[in-house]
Amino acid sequence: MSLPLPKGQFDIGEMPRFGLTQFANRFPSQDDDPNLHISGDVEHEVALSEELANLHRVEIVADFHCVTTWSSLGLRWQGILFKHVFEELIRPLAKPDENATFVILKARDGAKASLPLSDLLQDNVILADRLNDQPLAEQHGAPLRLVAPDHYGYKNIKYINRIAFHIQNPGYRPSGFRFMEHPRARVAYEERGNVLPGWLLRYAYKPLITPTIKLFANATKHRDQDNG
Repeated sequence: MSLPLPKGQFDIGEMPRFGLTQFANRFPSQDDDPNLHISGDVEHEVALSEELANLHRVEIVADFHCVTTWSSLGLRWQGILFKHVFEELIRPLAKPDENATFVILKARDGAKASLPLSDLLQDNVILADRLNDQPLAEQHGAPLRLVAPDHYGYKNIKYINRIAFHIQNPGYRPSGFRFMEHPRARVAYEERGNVLPGWLLRYAYKPLITPTIKLFANATKHRDQDNG
């Protein structure tokens, strides 16, 4: 069951392909390195692949909230809990420093996001490979994406393939402008950005929704035509 819409959000229906405009024409190859690379302040850098398949699978039903004010409700994500990946694979194999709580998430298309480790270890944060009982589509981040429902969509990074643990911020630069990324981006607190108040950013972001959806849809259409 979907929760009441948070402040400033509206139900868009089916989740569109969406993101920062510079990523509209980036379509990571599904034949790329399939590993999930772990690095940063760790004793051992490791690459996880087959090990992920041995972890217990879960399903969560959650709403997805884009920072630009649209929401897609009641999505069923299937995958593995991030905290299980951390506790059963990352901690014993990579041995991150116990003070390494600043986590940088990187994607095959060049996108980046960051979250505190404590947020990633919540019971509703998963690495998803299926959506609504279907294999995760390319447009939504296949083969693997982060799903963190308590945070705005830009923290739910698609095509995830690298996770770096750091004791302190190593000079991380977000994919967009700095004012556009909050350190936590929690939906409940309307943490839409880093400088301006969330309620004000609603009015700045909302006019971008329709042209951005069209941009991403046209990029997908043209790519499919070129491959056809």
